Amino acid sequence: MLVKAYAKINISLDVVGKREDGYHLLEMIMQNIELYDSLIFDNNKNGIKIECNKHYVPTDERNLAYKAAKLFIDTYNIKGGIDININKNIPVAAGLAGGSADAAATLIAMNNMYNTNISNQELCKLGLQIGADVPYCIIGGTALCKGIGEKVTSLNPFKGHVLVLVKPNFGVSTKEVYKSLDIDKIFKHPDNESLIRAMKQNDIKYVSENMKNVLENVTLRKHTILREIKEKMVRMGAMGSMMSGSGPSIFGFFDDMLRAQKCYEYFKDKYKDVFITRTI
Repeated sequence: MLVKAYAKINISLDVVGKREDGYHLLEMIMQNIELYDSLIFDNNKNGIKIECNKHYVPTDERNLAYKAAKLFIDTYNIKGGIDININKNIPVAAGLAGGSADAAATLIAMNNMYNTNISNQELCKLGLQIGADVPYCIIGGTALCKGIGEKVTSLNPFKGHVLVLVKPNFGVSTKEVYKSLDIDKIFKHPDNESLIRAMKQNDIKYVSENMKNVLENVTLRKHTILREIKEKMVRMGAMGSMMSGSGPSIFGFFDDMLRAQKCYEYFKDKYKDVFITRTI
């Protein structure tokens, strides 16, 4: 079975509180884009075997697809195992939920292959044990996510908008970013209601100009190059530019394909992971 695991960007990311266990409470608008890992699944008699086209991606129990497979097998008492071949296109440690997307794809594939008929709701509960982005990756599309990310509400699709995505040559630890975040110093929050209304009307200009990610307060301060990438994108014709997740990926929306192409070519000269893509 072949499953595509799509990357996500944030249209907004707000931190609205903190739980006693240290997890931050979020309100964010998530959006899938046409950038994906391809995963091929094959049943085997027992055990979990992972192969990946990128040498730096772990293929043991550190891999989120491995964790998802093991959790599924243990939870539902599956008699058998799985071979997973991952063709990785989504950059890692990038704020694009690449690992979470692979985990979600694994749960969906195994549910189909082993005819367990688990509901999406139950799969999301299972996915949350692996990571806070996994429930969204199971539902996909355009969604408002609350709590630690597990409360997923689907929104009107926001398809077909062109964006250029740049992931600089370093990764960012989500854990470290949240650890460095001072909630009391967040003075400007995203207006999610207005963003959702604008997305419903397909108003890309409003969305581009009003996107907000409060984690930029941390990551952009640590890595000034990200601010420069944002500013350069806007100078090259992006209607707005923002960091996705905890970073370091930066994206900008374009309403002109020629400008988007020029921006893509400019950054492609400087960074390995640069994409011109669309919302889906």
